[in-house]
Amino acid sequence: MATAHHDADVYFVPHHSKWPFVGSISLFVLMIGLINWFNGSDTSFWIFMAGIAMMIYTLFGWFGDVIRESEGGNYNGQVDISFRQGMIWFIFSEVMFFAAFFGALFYVRTFALPWISGDGHGSLANEFLWNGYVAGWPANGPEAIGGAFETLPAFGLPLINTVILLTSGLTLTIAHHAMVVGQRSKVLTWLGATILLGFCFFGVQAYEYIHAWGDLNLRISSGIYGATFYMLTGFHGLHVFLGTVMLLVVWFRVLKGHFTPEKHFGFEAVAWYWHFVDVVWLGLFLFVYVL
Repeated sequence: MATAHHDADVYFVPHHSKWPFVGSISLFVLMIGLINWFNGSDTSFWIFMAGIAMMIYTLFGWFGDVIRESEGGNYNGQVDISFRQGMIWFIFSEVMFFAAFFGALFYVRTFALPWISGDGHGSLANEFLWNGYVAGWPANGPEAIGGAFETLPAFGLPLINTVILLTSGLTLTIAHHAMVVGQRSKVLTWLGATILLGFCFFGVQAYEYIHAWGDLNLRISSGIYGATFYMLTGFHGLHVFLGTVMLLVVWFRVLKGHFTPEKHFGFEAVAWYWHFVDVVWLGLFLFVYVL
């Protein structure tokens, strides 16, 4: 770690770090394990888990260095701007990530299914691919690929999770305001409430999956609907879990006395991420569950 720079005009540049190299090796091990696990290898699951452990080690080590550099007074206003720009581009990449999945859902429902079915007028696709197939949504393909299934009612568990996430956005906003005015105990209280709501969301979604898979026969193999349902909601659930873990790290940092009313971008960055996850869920609730 480099020697601290307190000159406001000096942009902090750390010494050579091992973490990019360690992170690359970790990702390589993780993906090799995942690919071979998907292809039926008996030992690849443990290679995958080793990759996960290596990634956790990398993240804790790398972010730990950044936190120590920040608390050591190494960062000036220029570094703060760099972090903000980096977080903006990261969230933009996440927007594009989910936009691709929403785009796939839109394309299937608006173009692919009507084209295959002939839209009631017949088509070469209908004749040669699935003769007599009539499009409908939710769709599990011709001959009911994956078997018959039921969908989850929007105004049941999904609505409960919507209320949970919207409430968590409110509690996080209150915690952020408390940080700005220097009320640290209030930050801990409301940030803790946000973390609890995040884990509640994840728990409700886990129960929803168990119910859908076991009782409704809604599975990944349930045609295009099952694939898009688990793809969209599953990736969103992963983001909620990661966001909750990040909020938990911030909570412990607040407990240790990190952040000030003037300088707390680590807190703000996670708040940006959490509000992004909230917005994505509103789109999911509307386009996956309601429509």
